[in-house]
Amino acid sequence: MSRSLKKGPYVDPRVLKKLEGKKLGDRSVIKTWSRACTISPEMVGFTFGVHNGKNFISVFVTEEMVGHKLGEFSPTRKFNRHGGKIQKELETAAKQRELDSAKAAKSAAETSAKKK
Repeated sequence: MSRSLKKGPYVDPRVLKKLEGKKLGDRSVIKTWSRACTISPEMVGFTFGVHNGKNFISVFVTEEMVGHKLGEFSPTRKFNRHGGKIQKELETAAKQRELDSAKAAKSAAETSAKKK
């Protein structure tokens, strides 16, 4: 549910204070725990370290992100994979295909090197 238009977007004053001393091209990470902070146009071009409960995830703010919350770009849950026998077979088959293609590329490079 969005915040009322009368109140306006919530932008954490601590985040704005950290932005004051920075220049637009500055690549340093601005750490914040404020996941509810709305991204404003002043934040475009900066990199934020948004806390996800365990560590900080780097989020580079672009124009398309304005109006969204910082927490939307820092997931709090880690998806490992769906388990099971079939999934394991698929992963091993994909890994084998990758190894075969790497071997084929390597042998093709060696044959072209011998011809020269």
